[in-house]
Amino acid sequence: MPEYVADAVFARSREAFARAEEWLARPDTAGLELAGLEEELQVRGREITRQLLQDHLDARAAAEPRKEQVAGPDGICRRRAEAGHARTLASVFGPVTVTRIAYRAPGARNVYPADAQLGLPPGKHSPGLAKMAAAAAARGALADACALVTERTGCALGTRQCQQLVRAAAADFAGFYAGRPRPAPGPGQVLVLSCDAKGIKMRPGQLRPEAARKARRAVPKQDGRLSQGEVRTRKRMAETGAVYAITPVPRTAGDILGPGPRPGAPRAEGKWLTASVAATAAEVVAAVFAEADRRDPGHAATWIALADGNTDQIARIRAQAAARGITVPVICDLIHVTEHLWDAAWCFFPKASPDAGPWVRARTAQILDGGAAAVAAALRAASGLSKTRRKIAARTAGYLEAKAPYLDYPTALASGWPISTGVIEGACRHLVKDRMDITGARWGVPTAEAILQLRALTANDDYDAYWNFHLRRGHERNHPPSHALAA
Repeated sequence: MPEYVADAVFARSREAFARAEEWLARPDTAGLELAGLEEELQVRGREITRQLLQDHLDARAAAEPRKEQVAGPDGICRRRAEAGHARTLASVFGPVTVTRIAYRAPGARNVYPADAQLGLPPGKHSPGLAKMAAAAAARGALADACALVTERTGCALGTRQCQQLVRAAAADFAGFYAGRPRPAPGPGQVLVLSCDAKGIKMRPGQLRPEAARKARRAVPKQDGRLSQGEVRTRKRMAETGAVYAITPVPRTAGDILGPGPRPGAPRAEGKWLTASVAATAAEVVAAVFAEADRRDPGHAATWIALADGNTDQIARIRAQAAARGITVPVICDLIHVTEHLWDAAWCFFPKASPDAGPWVRARTAQILDGGAAAVAAALRAASGLSKTRRKIAARTAGYLEAKAPYLDYPTALASGWPISTGVIEGACRHLVKDRMDITGARWGVPTAEAILQLRALTANDDYDAYWNFHLRRGHERNHPPSHALAA
């Protein structure tokens, strides 16, 4: 853009600033409290910055050089140029108007080279406003995000518009992580992979096929409301994954259970989280392994997987490891194991009995020492139980027998590996439950998927880097390199 005289170009901005100065110098303003000053100056300050942006855009429009001819994306040469074509844009400072030259040809859409130079989006909302709306919607309700944008920018934003901005904002999530350099495990570090899922209440027609079949077969027990257990058929599982590195911390069963001071558990480093309500569980497990591949393409580090005991989840992990020709030990979460032990404890003790805790503690210590099979055998051999309690004890024994290959805690502790799924459990709460389970929320898949991806970007400390990547990709999509002069 050619040089311009600031006094002439920004005259209206100077007038807006002068009006703010005059207001501050008025006698009645001198008696205002700080709260009143802040509130008024927020409005006036936003108007000053909005006018500065508008004056700059007008100066660029006045200085835009006229080309002889321009070729559009369709390859058609446009020789007719018309100045003064304007479009309204909702910016972070308020509404502004962008004026530019349109290049035209009979039967062809207009082409605006200045739009590409400014990186204008196809819609009416600026990139800065879209970033603000997407970040706010990822944190809280869409209505609250709309209110925040309106308050800060002076531009009204509807819920449907906010949904569209959120979906567009997350469009490059997969591409961003596919090409982003990832931190490699340090010397001696172990790469940990973990997966889990959390249910999201969905709108009608948005369930996965199996959940939809269960919902169709379900007969409501009460008219007008769901009874206990029926809500499960109205949820769609958001599959969650995590990859991180740990420096091994060898421990013993005594270190885990005490008594006395306990050494710190291995700490997660370089944590990466993902969550999807659109992808299948198998696809999310594959994405987790793909992230591990990016960090350790030569498989030089030790990989381990943490699971909650879900059979299908473990099968998918083993399948991905087999596809890479590597061995990935799978460790069942100790907390899930102790929950099954507590179920069995009430077969031998009255509810709330203080003797149940020491019983569970002793069996947990035995399992940590590699005695899961002995605990299962003792439960099956227990006498004097009623039929119902015997069935519960047998169920716990069956769980321990079925998960035996994944209960090698002696090796895990000696190797310094984690034996609990705290990272992925926390991810399910933070990424999914804290946002998707707010009161009254019912989701459609596209918006829920976009929200989960934006929350994952924030949790991974990648939001700003992602946004720069998203702007570059958006420019490539919206403004292909076709506005060159025709030959």
